[in-house]
Amino acid sequence: MLTRRHFSSHYDGMRAETRYPRLLKAPAQSFFVFGMRGVGKTTWARQAFPDAFYFDLLDEGLFQSYLRDPRLFGRELLRIADRRPVVVIDEVQRLPTLLNEVHRFIESHGLRFVLLGSSARKLKQAGTNLLAGRALRRIMFPLLPHELASDFDLGAILRFGSLPVIWQSSVTEESLDAYVQLYLKQEIQAEALVRNLPGFARFLPVAALFHGQVLNVAGLARDAGVARTTISGYLDILADTHVAWMLPAYEARLRVKERKHPKLYWVDTGVMRAVKRELHPPGEMERGPLLEGWVGSLLRAYGEPGVGLGRQYDDLFYWAPAQGGSEVDFLVRHGLEFTAIEVKAKDALVPRDLTGLKAIGDLKGVSRRIVVFLGERPFRTEAGIDALPVRHFLDALEQGLI
Repeated sequence: MLTRRHFSSHYDGMRAETRYPRLLKAPAQSFFVFGMRGVGKTTWARQAFPDAFYFDLLDEGLFQSYLRDPRLFGRELLRIADRRPVVVIDEVQRLPTLLNEVHRFIESHGLRFVLLGSSARKLKQAGTNLLAGRALRRIMFPLLPHELASDFDLGAILRFGSLPVIWQSSVTEESLDAYVQLYLKQEIQAEALVRNLPGFARFLPVAALFHGQVLNVAGLARDAGVARTTISGYLDILADTHVAWMLPAYEARLRVKERKHPKLYWVDTGVMRAVKRELHPPGEMERGPLLEGWVGSLLRAYGEPGVGLGRQYDDLFYWAPAQGGSEVDFLVRHGLEFTAIEVKAKDALVPRDLTGLKAIGDLKGVSRRIVVFLGERPFRTEAGIDALPVRHFLDALEQGLI
């Protein structure tokens, strides 16, 4: 259960200042930092680049002036080019045309840009190429266990998530409700990402029910009361705004008819539960998907190439045998080798909990099998499966051993 010791008293709209140092390291060249709203991109940039020249496109006056005449931005850059080698542009997705000037000043003046955004959707829709490799790409995730340090509380994270803007609020449930409304108004409505906002609002709680499940587009469409073709666009919006992500199935030379649909995971458990308006303590049936999704987000944050804190693996899948049977939650590929990971929200394991990991042992290249669980002590089974309590798994992840 969360107590007030977990939070600071500062709460300014949806822009709280975090007291937790972030693990994300800035590349030496220009780069984008994407991430869902409230994840801490602005705070991180101000701390990492205190002397940078800062353009905040949430400033409506600044936004309107550049909207009317984007050349004003270039003139401003020219004025500061010799004095401010680092330039931060916040909410860059609001004006994709500015990237033309960013490109020009990287080439002509060697300026280093830090480009913050909650979505790459409008940038892609505008036909921009995200600077064609001149700027790297990073994603900021909700607060990680090693960032929270002694304040880490798994029960609190599974119930309320770990967005800094929520974690530091003294009115957690109200803040999560406000966050969902802010997402709909500022991210979806203001950016005109959908034409039918009521339809998207109906879709969100239905999509939250699919957290940790294989996607059923027809079922989503039926329950949300929108066309099946619309659902694909809505799922793309969740991914583009970094609210949710899709995990593909591992396919080893399968025929087309054998291909599996991806699984859907929400990045932050608190936001997902707020969308469903279910912020009570999670029940036994809910803890499993919550823990599984959280582990999946950690795997992405620590290891997905070109995304988070470093490159620790090449691909991430889930495994479902073509002939049916027990699945495995995550399959991590390192070159030609695989690590299979199953997640169990249980204090003690029984043989049937390891059925999938035993079955995947026959897959070519599987070199390690791990079950993450809620117990206290690690052990290895006679079949060679490593059982890691959450704390041990986190340490292995931090040390690059997964």
